[in-house]
Amino acid sequence: MRPDDAVLLVHFEFPNGTRVWAAPGGGIELGESPEEAVRRELAEEVGIHQFALGPQIWTRTHLFALAPEFDGQREQVFLVRIDEEPGRPTMTDEELRAEFVTGSRWWSASELASSSEPFAPNRLPELVSQLLTHGPPHVPWDAGV
Repeated sequence: MRPDDAVLLVHFEFPNGTRVWAAPGGGIELGESPEEAVRRELAEEVGIHQFALGPQIWTRTHLFALAPEFDGQREQVFLVRIDEEPGRPTMTDEELRAEFVTGSRWWSASELASSSEPFAPNRLPELVSQLLTHGPPHVPWDAGV
């Protein structure tokens, strides 16, 4: 989130035609903590290197078939505050496309609420609104699918 509470989302387009806007992030590498994974993924996907890593705010389990060795994901979402615009992602355009990333953009809470775009989790606009109204939860919320 920026100081004006806009949320940075990444646009994914999968081979089956599914499109979705979601928080940047990805898998945890061997020996990596969730916090280290957040720092690496933000640099790789959206060029964010300097930020305040806040608390874990959501969890999400989403089962789906993408490849024979992959049946879904379990997500831990952290609140990240930044003061500066992102730089260049450390991944190349080809590497980003290989991860189905086709772009990113900032969304205000009102844009999220009025959009017909698909989000992951589905109730992302509601979750962002709750976060802005009530602040980070003491125990991470289950974000649902």
